[in-house]
Amino acid sequence: MNTAVKTSPDVASDYAQSVDALYAYLLGVSVFFTVAIVAVIIFFTIRYQRRKADEVPEPTKDGKLLEILGSVIPFILVMIMFFWGAKLYFDARLPPKDAIEILVTGKQWMWKVQHPNGKREINDLHVPVGTPIKLTMTSEDVIHSYFLPSFRKKMDVLPGKYTQLWFLPEEEGEHHIFCAEYCGTEHSLMIGKLHIVSPEAYEAWLSTGGAVSTVAAGDDPVLAGKTLFEANCTVCHSGMPGAIGPNILGAFGTERQLESGESILMDENYVKNSMLNPNEHIAKGYPAAMTSFKGTLNNTQMGQIIQYLKSAAE
Repeated sequence: MNTAVKTSPDVASDYAQSVDALYAYLLGVSVFFTVAIVAVIIFFTIRYQRRKADEVPEPTKDGKLLEILGSVIPFILVMIMFFWGAKLYFDARLPPKDAIEILVTGKQWMWKVQHPNGKREINDLHVPVGTPIKLTMTSEDVIHSYFLPSFRKKMDVLPGKYTQLWFLPEEEGEHHIFCAEYCGTEHSLMIGKLHIVSPEAYEAWLSTGGAVSTVAAGDDPVLAGKTLFEANCTVCHSGMPGAIGPNILGAFGTERQLESGESILMDENYVKNSMLNPNEHIAKGYPAAMTSFKGTLNNTQMGQIIQYLKSAAE
């Protein structure tokens, strides 16, 4: 029986190794200065203790070199922490353009997943090795947090908003998925499994039954979004003369001018917020005529419309 105690999660990517290296650097610097400062305090306490009641200490000498070193060295060490951490931050926030986009919806107390071809699964996530994966995530109820400890990646999953997390699976295997934000009485049961398989096995899984926890595959999200868009949005956003709403087909990812004089990026959060709170950001030159789709379209359907708008802009 293996009774070894792990001091850290498994390492499944180069990014995880980089995070661990930064953590080791921070820990090493902290331990070194803690030990050094305590040792100096103990030394000074013993070396310069008053031995006679009338003893007067000698005047101190200027220590400009010591002052300079005491400022420059910590500054250099802190700047290393800053730039190293900033690089890892931007690496974690900027997914490659060729990443596979997978939709994730958090709900008490499960993770619902939809792949690009419409295949769905619950609490499991199948991905091909060697391919960047971008997760576009939202919540149906409370705040959750999608955590992949083996990749050292974590991102909050928020109701009414989309967040993103990306990772590069470099080796085949299985890893844990956790919710890292307390979300209710069954929070500890909101766990899942990441399955990293070969590209061939992933394609085969997409076209077959997949894992036991996989539910029936749905429609292609782009096609489903097109159907929903034509049924709910085309009348006002047709782009034809006299339309009461702006033409949004092909506009995803562009800046939209508002009546307030500001501009806003048309991204996942803007589109979803426009469906839920249409009068918050009024497009320039158009009336506040749109009604809310809250209660009419669910998170999955809004996500499908967003996927269609994204595909139309490619």
